[in-house]
Amino acid sequence: MQQSIIFKLEAWERKILELIATAGEELGVECYAVGGFVRDRIIGRESKDIDIVTIGDGIQLAQSVASKLRPMPSVNIFEKFGTAMIRHKDIEIEFVGARKESYTINSRKPQVSSGSLLDDQLRRDFTINAISISLSKNNFGEIIDPFNGLEDISNKIIRTPTDPEKTFSDDPLRMMRAVRFASQLGFTINADTFEGIKNCKQRLKIISKERISSELDKIILSKKPSTGFELLFNSGLLQIFFPEFCLLHGVEYQDGKGHKDNFYHTLEVLDNVALKSDFLWLRWAAILHDIAKPQTKRFEEGIGWTFHGHEALGASMTARIFKNLRMPLDSKMKYVQKLVR
Repeated sequence: MQQSIIFKLEAWERKILELIATAGEELGVECYAVGGFVRDRIIGRESKDIDIVTIGDGIQLAQSVASKLRPMPSVNIFEKFGTAMIRHKDIEIEFVGARKESYTINSRKPQVSSGSLLDDQLRRDFTINAISISLSKNNFGEIIDPFNGLEDISNKIIRTPTDPEKTFSDDPLRMMRAVRFASQLGFTINADTFEGIKNCKQRLKIISKERISSELDKIILSKKPSTGFELLFNSGLLQIFFPEFCLLHGVEYQDGKGHKDNFYHTLEVLDNVALKSDFLWLRWAAILHDIAKPQTKRFEEGIGWTFHGHEALGASMTARIFKNLRMPLDSKMKYVQKLVR
């Protein structure tokens, strides 16, 4: 699907895209802006990263663009992946040749070969990230949208451009990204796509904890982080990398007395903190403040449910959880630990 669409570009954005178009014309190659930058400009969201795809040599294009910028930036080249990145002021621009990918069962690192623009769009995680803007002189600004990503943006839908189970099996981190985008953008994950996540959840085990934690932090920093946590729990992903939090779920009754569901209580606390502060580690303290209640839960005759010592055990568990998720064990962890205690 090809169409033209008018959306607001900042002056600096247009200048850079026009400069890239000039470099592409001089090299005789087609080039396109693609991915998160295109999505965010359509939504009206700020973006400081620009991904450029060329039907040609991405490294050569990056070098040509860098030579036209003042002051001239250095070009960071990643030969193994055929990509290059330049930083101009506070903007990162990444260049890659259009490619297609194939995966082995035990790795999210693809085997890469040259491909068409459609091949490159097909390898993207979601339709909203598979929209391209032409930077060719003859059709500058034209939208190429083969998977109806514009419609999904309009309807606030997260959907894979191809079979969800293949998409998530190839790169299981995409399951975390689906939840992250839903939480950040206030979008809904398409039913078939969500079913694909549930069916592929065990594949997340091949992803490093560092990668998982990076996506989790972005979910935690979203406007309403409880949205992401509920999606992680309902899909079964949370149980794989953060089982301690899942133990908070549910209510037990004895002698007609029940305690509050600490899973949803914690998410309410987290959302309330999010209304007041964007500080990641304060939000983590909200997440972990009752983490030891399942282990300290007791029913006492004449009193009801108690959780004696949950704050001390929770502080101890904080260090173990941070270590398991490959998160910092420095002053950041100690800050969270102190608040939990």
